[in-house]
Formats: sequence, C-alpha cells, structure tokens
Amino acid sequence: MQRFKKLLTEQREQIVGNAKTLSGDIHVDPDDFPDEMDIASSEVSLQFAGRLREREQGLLSKIDAALAKIEAGEYGECIVCGEQIGVARLKARPVAELCIECKSEQEKLERRTG
Repeated sequence: MQRFKKLLTEQREQIVGNAKTLSGDIHVDPDDFPDEMDIASSEVSLQFAGRLREREQGLLSKIDAALAKIEAGEYGECIVCGEQIGVARLKARPVAELCIECKSEQEKLERRTG
C-alpha cells in the first residue's frame, strides 16, 4: 500500500506542478495576431490547453479518491463486485476502481451501446 500511496502522491504533485506552469488567465487578443491563420492556430492551442486542464482535473479527483481509499483501508477493491483488483492492474493504473473482469464487461457494454 505504501508503494501505491507514494506513486499516487508523486503523480498528484507532478500534475499540480504542471498546473502551476499552465496557470494564469488564458486570453487571446486579436490585435496581437497579424492574420486569420495565426488567430486560428492560437485558438486551437487554447482549446487543447483547456482540454488538458480538464483531463488533469479529472485525474486529480481520481488520485484523491484512491489516496482516501488507501487511508480507509479500501484501496484495491473493485467497486462493482468487491473483489481485489490485481496488483498488475494497479501498477499499470493506480487509480483503477474496477477489476479487469468488470472493466472488460463495462467496455463491452459501452461498445454495444455506442
């Protein structure tokens, strides 16, 4: 458990550090760009940065939930079936909430329903 706690804490610190680098107001002043292509390029970059922030915020939430489960002694339990999540899966994805069987079933259902 301590190994996973350390790994999750390091991931959290890295994301928070990246967020500080990207922090600040995102602002595009059309007067700063001489043509439409520069404006379009800048807007695409801003959209990408926004999606990146959203993904990082979601991952931070999952990391915090996993750390809380470690503290509560519930880390590594599948939220669907209650079985233990395999160590190999947790090493690959420390924020995993589903065992491999339940995750596979979830993905099959998602493919069927589109």
